[in-house]
Amino acid sequence: MTGPADGDPSPAVDPPAAFADPADAPAYTSARGRWVLLATVLGSAIAFIDATVVTIALPAIADDLDASTGDLQWTVNGYALTLAAFLLLGGSLGDRFGRRRVFLVGVVWFGVASLLCAVAPGIGTLIAARVVQGVGAALLTPGSLAIIQSTFAGEDRGRAIGAWSGWSGVAGAVAPFLGGWIVEVASWRWIFAINVPMVVVVVAVTLRHVPESSDADAVRRLDVLGTVLGALGLAGLTYGFTVWTDHGSATTAVVVSLVGGALALVAFVVAEAHHPAPLLPPALFRWRPFAGVNAATLLIYGALSGVFFFVVVTLQVVSGYPPLTAGLAPLPVTILMFLLSPRVGALGQRIGPRLPMTLGPLVCAGAAVLLSRIGADSPYWTSVLPGMVLFGLGLSITVAPLTTTALAAAPDHLAGVASGVNNAVARIAGLLAIAVLPLVAGVGSSLTDAATLGPAHRTALLVCAGLLAAGALTSALTIPRRSQDVRPG
Repeated sequence: MTGPADGDPSPAVDPPAAFADPADAPAYTSARGRWVLLATVLGSAIAFIDATVVTIALPAIADDLDASTGDLQWTVNGYALTLAAFLLLGGSLGDRFGRRRVFLVGVVWFGVASLLCAVAPGIGTLIAARVVQGVGAALLTPGSLAIIQSTFAGEDRGRAIGAWSGWSGVAGAVAPFLGGWIVEVASWRWIFAINVPMVVVVVAVTLRHVPESSDADAVRRLDVLGTVLGALGLAGLTYGFTVWTDHGSATTAVVVSLVGGALALVAFVVAEAHHPAPLLPPALFRWRPFAGVNAATLLIYGALSGVFFFVVVTLQVVSGYPPLTAGLAPLPVTILMFLLSPRVGALGQRIGPRLPMTLGPLVCAGAAVLLSRIGADSPYWTSVLPGMVLFGLGLSITVAPLTTTALAAAPDHLAGVASGVNNAVARIAGLLAIAVLPLVAGVGSSLTDAATLGPAHRTALLVCAGLLAAGALTSALTIPRRSQDVRPG
């Protein structure tokens, strides 16, 4: 591992030395380890929160800026578009030029864009600032996990990744309440302005306590063609599935976008195979654990997005729950992940990833079958809570070992690339699920008709159960039993 590239200006505070030897790595419970966790968790949390909290403020934004429905959609989707499109670039830049450095750039970028959102005089400026904000999130998100991967070792690494997963879940659960409270007592502009003091904290802690690491052998010259093709491919798929969901049909724009995105990704694969220093080394996917964990991620996270989407909508439309009550329904999942993820992460390091990555999705599949029974008369305590508790247990077993394996299945010098790939796969899986599941289940673009949504909900949840079972099978067939066998030889 290396520090800043030769010839670059030194940062204001000299970075702590990287931990090249696992024996020198900080303990999970040490002060140094806690500071690293604070920086990476809080840094990624601001990106997670902004991905959801803006939805709460949309009515207020519409009133204040005279925004149309399409404007509001792109206030949300513009951020998602650039975040998905540039995740690979963010991971690769961290490996090349320093994960700590690129993480800091992403955090500061995100903070400046948040300030632009807060002072936006019109809806066009707000959408443009959200697009810029998504780029910052794409730079910092892979770096947060890559820093953990390169800083901790052994069981401490599993516990740290588990804590990152648990606290990220807490951030996602708190976001709607925080956003609603801010909009009610202040202004929608403060949901963006509040990011600025958090950014200051992350920068201060990172400069003081987070070690620098990078790929010492990486070519500093960026793979421009791969960057452009990868961004176009992910952006095309993201845009296509977003518009498909919004309009409920495969319009010409949707087809062109999806086909164009797919072709760009094919061209990306071809270009990477012939580039001397590719953005995403194709050899990674020839390593079965790396290909397997990302295939499992596609299946598991697609099902996860589908379950939460359908349960929350069905509870309101079919079961008659108020929006706030429906939104609180998945809270047991967050609580269980927060409590159990660090412990399961450490356990996964001892017993190996195959068992938890096989058992966890199967438990989630059983929970999806239970939740498929939600209907017109479904009391929370008997019809919803048991399935949510079981789902929370399954995810707690799955997520930390999956994330640890996704990072460990690539060499340490490519930790940023591995994190970017896994994050991109998870986000594409969510987009696919939300776009395709309503069509497969027979509900189409209308989610407000209780008579149609009731049976469609059951179909969609059973499909999700099948995806989870497929994720378990993929893990059983491709993930090594022992943790040390995950790493490339």
